[in-house]
Amino acid sequence: MPWRGPEVPGEVPTLGGLVVEWIEAHCVIPDGIHAGEPFLLTREMADFVAQFYALDAATGRFLHFRGGQLVRPQKWGKGPFSAALAIAEAHHEAPVLFDGWDAQGEPVGRPWPTPWVQITAVSEDQTDNVFRALVPMIELGPLTESVPDTGESRVNLPGGGRIEPVTASARSRLGQRVTFCINDETHSWTAENGGRRLADNQRRNLAGMGGRWLETTNAWDPAEGSVAQQTAESGEPGVYRDRTDPGAGSVFNKRERRQMMRRAYGDSLVRGRRGWVDPDRIDGEIEALLGRDPAQAERFFLNRIRSEADAAFDLDKWRGLAVPTWVPPAGSLITIGVDGARFQDSLAVVACHVDEGFLWPLGIWTRPEHAGDDYEHPLDEVDAVMRDAFEQWHPWRVYIDPQKIGGLVDTWRGRWGERRVHHWTTNRARPMAYAVRAFRDALAGADLCHDGDELLTLHVANARRWRTNVKDEEGRPMMLIGKDRPGSPRKMDGAVACVLAWEARGDAVAADARPRRRGGLVFV
Repeated sequence: MPWRGPEVPGEVPTLGGLVVEWIEAHCVIPDGIHAGEPFLLTREMADFVAQFYALDAATGRFLHFRGGQLVRPQKWGKGPFSAALAIAEAHHEAPVLFDGWDAQGEPVGRPWPTPWVQITAVSEDQTDNVFRALVPMIELGPLTESVPDTGESRVNLPGGGRIEPVTASARSRLGQRVTFCINDETHSWTAENGGRRLADNQRRNLAGMGGRWLETTNAWDPAEGSVAQQTAESGEPGVYRDRTDPGAGSVFNKRERRQMMRRAYGDSLVRGRRGWVDPDRIDGEIEALLGRDPAQAERFFLNRIRSEADAAFDLDKWRGLAVPTWVPPAGSLITIGVDGARFQDSLAVVACHVDEGFLWPLGIWTRPEHAGDDYEHPLDEVDAVMRDAFEQWHPWRVYIDPQKIGGLVDTWRGRWGERRVHHWTTNRARPMAYAVRAFRDALAGADLCHDGDELLTLHVANARRWRTNVKDEEGRPMMLIGKDRPGSPRKMDGAVACVLAWEARGDAVAADARPRRRGGLVFV
């Protein structure tokens, strides 16, 4: 029998114990040499179920009334585990809804009257991760008598309910009366492939029925802005978030890697007669990836959130340098970097406090996803932000790429002069490569800090390294930054604006720039 510990901290009531007992009595192992044997949950799985079904002692309402997120490495068992929960949520005898208290004060459960369960992913192959485990869990065990109508594309339930895989567009799923949804591999659900819209629409459908969702995912690339990242970082109420922390260590050190693997895989790692994940095989897969993409190895096998190998900047370092409570004093000497376009992509205006090396966005404007052909960024608003900056602080220089916002640049140069509003075109490979290097060096050396703005952080995360023929003083190749590909929806103009603001700050330091007052006026 699997371990049974305290269901949830603080003796919070839960239906979790009843759900675990039901799963183990009815669901079976879907494949392998033990196919057809009872599906017994590990300690980790049982603890997750207890938390997911935890109740408010006063009202009986689920504490996590919207849903939950389970983040685990590859082959931990997310597919069969979520399939078992989906079956429980769908079955006409499973105790998944609160139905009062018994004579001992323990919660009593009941099933959904007409369940509609969806296994959702952005591709058919991803839905197979769960659905191809779910069907044999029914067909190879005792559930085959109570759920006789199974197929490759749906499971019809007694009383009119159903379980189905879903890969269609989000719009075609508006208004459906779903009661439970598995959102699988949400690290790959992005705005680009329609995953974020699908999640939003499906969760609105669940809200109307009082249903819930369960996300299962590997660790994500923070540069992709996935549904998994959004769920984990949003702080939205009513969501249970569970991700194992592999702890400190280097993926390149085998001893440390093994320690992290044990923490990441927990009970699923082979120990004696327990577990099913072979640590030697996983270690071999990690070794195979280290030479070309160590970030992928860490995400998929060590449960670490890492950017792709071609990320321009160290995002962990960037996040660690956030100082959200510091406010640049009025009257400070600052520099400003501006990059973007008038109609497309984003337009970013980033300031840098010269003495402290503190960066913060004055504004970032992004073209809406379904904007019409006549859309342009609110230039009056952009202009007002710049006016406020000149009134509140003392901008020494504004370094601005004028290529796609020439009219705005002309307005500012006419107002503040060509000396202070300086053309700095980013398509000059050598100057830009040196500016990028200066910013990377400052980040690596912790010589800069920032206010922690999440949109600016996303732009920094989205920046990718681009090869260039430019060599440094010692003949080593340098780099530029850009999108992951032409036409990508992942905006990174804020990262370029940071580079320009930092370049201007370096020039200000080199010039020993200071505000000078004459007759009540300030000269920079």
